[in-house]
Amino acid sequence: MSKFELYNIVLKDITNEKRIYEFDLDDVYFKKIDSPEVQRGNVQAKVTVQKKASTYKLDFDLNGFVILPCTRCLEDMNQQIHYKESLDVKFGSKFSEENDIVIVPEAEGAINVAWFLYEFIVLNIPVKHVHAPGECDKSMINKLKKHLPSSKGNDEENDDTTLGLDEMEEDGFSTHNQFIDLDFDNLQNIDN
Repeated sequence: MSKFELYNIVLKDITNEKRIYEFDLDDVYFKKIDSPEVQRGNVQAKVTVQKKASTYKLDFDLNGFVILPCTRCLEDMNQQIHYKESLDVKFGSKFSEENDIVIVPEAEGAINVAWFLYEFIVLNIPVKHVHAPGECDKSMINKLKKHLPSSKGNDEENDDTTLGLDEMEEDGFSTHNQFIDLDFDNLQNIDN
């Protein structure tokens, strides 16, 4: 049995009815994928398959979370995943992708969706993934404060490059209720 056999969807057996396949993508799944972007999480995937003339339409609905390092403090955080995508599949002589259609060998009559599920999850992760305000590792935030340039002499009260750290006190919430952003150019010399 191949490590991704559970994710095979036999298309040639589907006539005009809709079929629903459900997959629990947990830590075991992510370890099998063996890709550096995501290695842990818990995502429920529902794949609805329907035959349309000479193609099959696969509708993916993904809900759950993956565990990633926070871009700001590097501690693990849960990144929510809520994503819907569609894929058109048809039979051909060999596996390929043409325009927006995936072609699977007619002799096999099936498609393995394991990698598609993973790609959809990774595409749903924002470039900057950070904890909610107040949830970052306080010791890392203190190191960031120490190594950021001072905004003294700046007439602006809130400088975006200060991370909004002045407002991240004990309760950790910004008085301006804004999301905190990093200026990575100013973080080059942070001690480990």
